[in-house]
Amino acid sequence: MLSTSAVSVVIPTHSRPDLVTRAVRSALAQSFEDIEVIVVIDGPDQATRAALDAIADTRLRVIELPERGGAPQARNVGVRQARAPWVALLDDDDEWLPHKLAAQLDVARGASAPLPIVASRLINRTPRAEFVIPRRLPGPDEPPSEYFTVRRGLFHGDGFIQTSTIMAPTELFRRVPFDPTVPRMQELDWSLRALSHDDVALVFADEPLVIWHQDENRPRISLRSPWQAQLEWLRRSRPLMTPRAYAALTMSVISSMAAPTRSGKVFASLLREARRHGRPGTLDYLTFAQIWLIPPDLRRTVRDMMLKRRDWPQPAQPARPADRSVAS
Repeated sequence: MLSTSAVSVVIPTHSRPDLVTRAVRSALAQSFEDIEVIVVIDGPDQATRAALDAIADTRLRVIELPERGGAPQARNVGVRQARAPWVALLDDDDEWLPHKLAAQLDVARGASAPLPIVASRLINRTPRAEFVIPRRLPGPDEPPSEYFTVRRGLFHGDGFIQTSTIMAPTELFRRVPFDPTVPRMQELDWSLRALSHDDVALVFADEPLVIWHQDENRPRISLRSPWQAQLEWLRRSRPLMTPRAYAALTMSVISSMAAPTRSGKVFASLLREARRHGRPGTLDYLTFAQIWLIPPDLRRTVRDMMLKRRDWPQPAQPARPADRSVAS
């Protein structure tokens, strides 16, 4: 009979053995130890397999897919293999602070909804600085789509959710799987669809529990996604969000992807989209203007200088995990 853990950690990966090893070790170093860690290798990858095989901990399971299908599909495979009642997601380039799962389980025990999505703040680490987001938690009766998207300042992160912060019942992940056709904002897409169910609610651990590594010198799917495809996703998802949220996404995220075109026609079409189907506020217009007028590198530098904070906890650097393998 298979043993059952309390939490299944699901990590999709491909061709990043050093990064996924860091992520796995941060999961295995949790103060709450009743877990299994499922790494789904998205297609043949000998280097990653060898790196993971070197971790001697029986709580680690590795699933290697025969061909690539993308991170959303790999997460779905991991969820189907999960043996625990809770699933916590971890991207291969992020890491957890040691008390992450313990803190979220405490929050989950106090949740009133049958199927709570338990998120947390995170430490956003860039090459120039680090700062904590989200800067605020949802207000009473605030629509989730507006909490995730509507800015109260010129920089993103007032309200926010990120994959590596999410823990939710396994039942919910199986009811609402990730959409393999969504290249960017996969956690936002999943959260909006999940929260459309009456028995689901969003709750937060107030403290930062995840380190989100924003290494700008390596390829990221989110930096090369075609803006047209993301706009099509937004249009399909309009029933899940308020007009206020629709305008905010169009004038911030979609615009930041489209701005490198430097096209007046694209500028006008996105502005028209936001006004026709959404309800822009003053900050949306200011955000839209600075995205199109200020180069992205300069915007990121100014953001980091204004938001940086360095007094948050750092992850423990544990010794190599003890060998938990069963003696033969």
